[in-house]
Amino acid sequence: MRRLWFSIVGVVAAAGIVVGINLFADARLDGVRVDLTESRLYTLSDGTKQVLAGLKEPIVLRLFYSRKLGASVPSYGTFADHVREMLRNYASLSNGKVKIEFYDPEPYSDTEDRAMAYGLQGVPVDQGGEQVWFGLVGSNLEDDERTIAFFQAERERFLEYDLTKLVYELSNPKRPIVGLMTALPMEGDPRAMMMARQQGGNAGQPYASDVLLRQTNTVKIVPTDAQVIDADIGVLLVAQPPTNMPEATLYAIDQFVMRGGRLMAMVDPWSEAAAAIPNPTGMPTTDAHSDLKKLFDAWGIQFDPTQAVGDLTGAWRVRGGADERLQSVNYVAWFGIRDGIAQNDPATANLKTINVASPGALSKAEGAAIEFTPLLTTSPRSALVPTEKLRMPEPSKILAAFQPDGKPRVIAARVRGVLKSAFAGPPELAADQKRPDNFPAHKAATDGPANMVVVADTDILADRYWVRVADFFGQPTATPFADNGPFVANLIGTLAGGDALIGLRSRGETTRPFAVIARMQSDAEASYRQTEQALQKHLEEVEKQLRTLRSGGDEADGKGKSEAVVTPEQRAAIDAARTDIVQTRQKLRAVQLELNRDISRLQNNLRMLNIVLVPALLAVLAISLALIQRGRRARARA
Repeated sequence: MRRLWFSIVGVVAAAGIVVGINLFADARLDGVRVDLTESRLYTLSDGTKQVLAGLKEPIVLRLFYSRKLGASVPSYGTFADHVREMLRNYASLSNGKVKIEFYDPEPYSDTEDRAMAYGLQGVPVDQGGEQVWFGLVGSNLEDDERTIAFFQAERERFLEYDLTKLVYELSNPKRPIVGLMTALPMEGDPRAMMMARQQGGNAGQPYASDVLLRQTNTVKIVPTDAQVIDADIGVLLVAQPPTNMPEATLYAIDQFVMRGGRLMAMVDPWSEAAAAIPNPTGMPTTDAHSDLKKLFDAWGIQFDPTQAVGDLTGAWRVRGGADERLQSVNYVAWFGIRDGIAQNDPATANLKTINVASPGALSKAEGAAIEFTPLLTTSPRSALVPTEKLRMPEPSKILAAFQPDGKPRVIAARVRGVLKSAFAGPPELAADQKRPDNFPAHKAATDGPANMVVVADTDILADRYWVRVADFFGQPTATPFADNGPFVANLIGTLAGGDALIGLRSRGETTRPFAVIARMQSDAEASYRQTEQALQKHLEEVEKQLRTLRSGGDEADGKGKSEAVVTPEQRAAIDAARTDIVQTRQKLRAVQLELNRDISRLQNNLRMLNIVLVPALLAVLAISLALIQRGRRARARA
C-alpha cells in the first residue's frame, strides 16, 4: 500500500514539475527559439534585424489566412505555419514596434469583407466558388498600407525579403528619389511626338520602362554634364552615358558612390536605341557605344566596348537580305535570356525572359576585392562579335561566321565591396566653368561596402525589345512580351531599399523534396523512355509488316489486295508477327512496371524506418534507461 501511495505522489509530483516548467517557459522563455532547420528557415538575417531595430513608430501586420486552404492543400498549411513563425520572430525582435494580428476569413463574414476591402486576393478552392485567403496587410500610424495580396508558394524562398521589404516601406513611406542620367530619350522626344501626332503614330512617347520606374519612385533628371549629384538622390541610374562625358561628371558619379550612393550603370558596346537617333546633321549615328572605363578600371570591373556578345540560344529571327534565299535568319546579336536569369536574387527570381540587343560582356578584374554576382548570363552557345560588324549588320554573314566557344558570359551583375576613388581629387575645369556652391569635399574611398548593379546593355530599356505599343482610343497602350521593364524597376527597388534589402537572398522551403527519390525517378524515367522508344519503334515495324502480309504485299503503293490468297508461308509469317507483337507489348508493360520498382522499394523502406525502426529505437532506449535505473536502485539497497 505504501508503494502505491509513493507511486501516486511521484506521478503527481512529475505532473507538477512538467506544469511548472511550462509555466516558467511561457513567462521567461517566450522569446527563446532554436532553429534546427538545415537552411535556417526561421533565422532572420542581419539586414532584417537592422530594419526592425531602426523602427521608430509602431507597425501593425494583419495576416488573413483561411484554415480551409491548409485543409484542402496541406502544403499551404505548412507554408502558413512558416509565415506565422516568421511574423512572431519579427514581433519579438522589434522591441514592441511590430504588432501581429491573425484572422480567419469565413465565407460571407465581416472578416472576409475586410480582407476584400484591403485589396487582398481571394482564390476559389472548390467548384462551389468558395474563396480562401492567404494575404498580409501592414499599416503604420499615418495609415499608409502595404499588402501582399496572396502568398505564392513559388516565392516562399523570398518570404523574409517580402516581409522585410513591406516593413521597410512602412517605416520609410516616402517614395525613393532616383536620379536618371542618360543620353537616350527615355522621357520621350517632343519633336518626334509632334510629327507622329500629325501622321497618326505613337513615335516619340516616353519609354515604357521609364513610365514603370515612375510608378514607385520619384525620378529626378540629372544632366549629363552635372558636377554634383544632389544629396537627396538615393539611387543613380546612368544609362548610355555619352561618349564625350566630361571628367567633372565622371568625378560626380565617382564621389556619389564614395559617399554611399547606390549606382545602376548601364553601358553598351553598340546601342541599337542610340544608333536609331540621327545626329544633328540628320545622318545615322556612327558611334553608339557607351562606357565608364575610368570608373570601371578603378573598381575592378572589366568591359570591352569593342566586342558584343551573340548567342544562338534564344536568337531572334529577322528578315534576310533582299539578295538572300532565306526570308528569315537567326540574328545572334539579338537574343532572349531565360535560363540565365539569376533565380537566387529577389529582384530577378520571378522573371521569365529578358531580351537583349548587341550586349557586351562583364567580368571581375583579376585581383579585384569585390563580390561579383551574375544576374543575367548567356548560354554556353555564345561568342564575341566585333561591334564593327553591327553598324551595318548582315545577319546571315554574322551567323555563318559565328563560332560558339562553350563559355557563358555575364551581361548583368551585382557588384559589392569597398571601393577606392578613380580620382586623386577634383579634375580641373575649363576657364569658363566654375564649381557649384554645394561642391562636396573629395572622398578617397567608401566607408563601407558599396552596392551597385552593372548592365552591359542599354537596349533592355527600349520598347521594341519588351513591349508592343498600340493605340487604344487615342491612348498608347503597352503590352509586354518580356520582363525588361520589371528587371530594371526591381533592381532599382532593391538598391533603394539599402543594404538591408540588398543583403537578403533566397532561403530554403518548408516543403523539402526527397532528393534521392527524385534522382532515382529521373534516372529510371530516362532509362525507361529509351527502352520504350526502341520497343515502340520495333512494334510499329512489326505491325506495318503484318499489315503488308495481310494485304498481299502491296500496302506501300496503296493498292491492298484484301481478297488475295494467303499462302502457308505468309500464314506462318503472319502468326510469327502476331507473336512478336504480343511479346513486344509484354516487354513494354514489364518496362513500365520496372519504372517505379526501385522507387517503391525505397519508399517502403522509409515507411518501415518511420513506422517500425524509430519506435523500436525509442523502446530500446527506454528499456535501457529503465535497466540502468533498476541497477542503480539495487546497488543503493546493497
